[in-house]
Amino acid sequence: MDLPEISNFRELFLNETPMLDVRAPVEFSAGAFPNTTNIPLLNDEERHLIGIRYKEQGQPAAIELGRELIDGQPKTDRTAMWQSFVEQHPEGVLYCFRGGMRSKISQEWIHEATGIAFPRVKGGYKALRTFLLEEIEHSITEIQPIVLGGRTGAGKTIAIHQLTNSIDLEGLAWHRGSAFGGHVTPQPSQIDFENRLSIELIKHRTAKRFKIVFEDESKAVGSRHIPPALYEHMSRSPLVILDVSLQERIDNSIHEYVTVALEEYQQTYGEEQGFQKWADYATHNLSRISKRLGGERYREMNAKLQYAIDYLKKTGNPEAHQEWISQLLTDYYDPMYDYQISKKKDRITFSGSMKDVLEYLRRN
Repeated sequence: MDLPEISNFRELFLNETPMLDVRAPVEFSAGAFPNTTNIPLLNDEERHLIGIRYKEQGQPAAIELGRELIDGQPKTDRTAMWQSFVEQHPEGVLYCFRGGMRSKISQEWIHEATGIAFPRVKGGYKALRTFLLEEIEHSITEIQPIVLGGRTGAGKTIAIHQLTNSIDLEGLAWHRGSAFGGHVTPQPSQIDFENRLSIELIKHRTAKRFKIVFEDESKAVGSRHIPPALYEHMSRSPLVILDVSLQERIDNSIHEYVTVALEEYQQTYGEEQGFQKWADYATHNLSRISKRLGGERYREMNAKLQYAIDYLKKTGNPEAHQEWISQLLTDYYDPMYDYQISKKKDRITFSGSMKDVLEYLRRN
């Protein structure tokens, strides 16, 4: 029986189709797609052993070893997990690396166990990845970026989230884009970041939204790099500046880097350990920029930070963080911003408050 194959990749991503990835965990961790669950046919060790057998004795011997390794209970267990996925996601698909033997075997075992002809992706992961990379290139030729700039703490990400025609690069890269921008959990792989970005671009183009607002970023968001062609396109695009008071910037920064960041750590590690890990994270990040601050200024800011940490622990009130964050914004981030914006002045098309900027971006 010929079991079905799927080749309409665009629809898979537009519909956010659940995908069953039967590659080994090491392959999955290197790169995958949103809405994907990894339930491998072969675990990492089995895949490694089969690869050695293939190199030494060829494909037939490797296939025979594969049968020996997963026959019996492993086959029963893995098929049961696949069956559970299929029952929960009857509209889903499955894939392996190239859409070959592993996905065919998985598909056959699912059919034997359930009678369901669960479709596999033609060409597998490699074909899906190639499609998304090509779509980034197509998107860049069709879209007109509008870049939203402003000083650190101005609330650019807040604005991005209030617009329909926007892409949150920091959200996709899971990094706040500054020295204090890391999260508790790691950033996605570069491949995952590119895949997510490509899918967002496809969704906007499908909805006929070609003017897309991006936050003004450097070439990298944390350790994830914006595709060079997109970055170059953004660097030539109109620039809108969000201009807010220093107090608003301080309040936004405290909310993001103290209140929200601390909640993340405590949700992950528990209240007490989470607080200490967050405190260590804040202290470490300040020390990373100590050379640029200069010894005396760093010691002064670190003393203010440690006092604010102790005050927050005793009272639950983050207000003491205003002191060091105010100095961080005015002495560290603002000079860098002034230098960078001086090179972009010819691109500025509008500047204003949050309300005015949102109205302008919605009109344009």
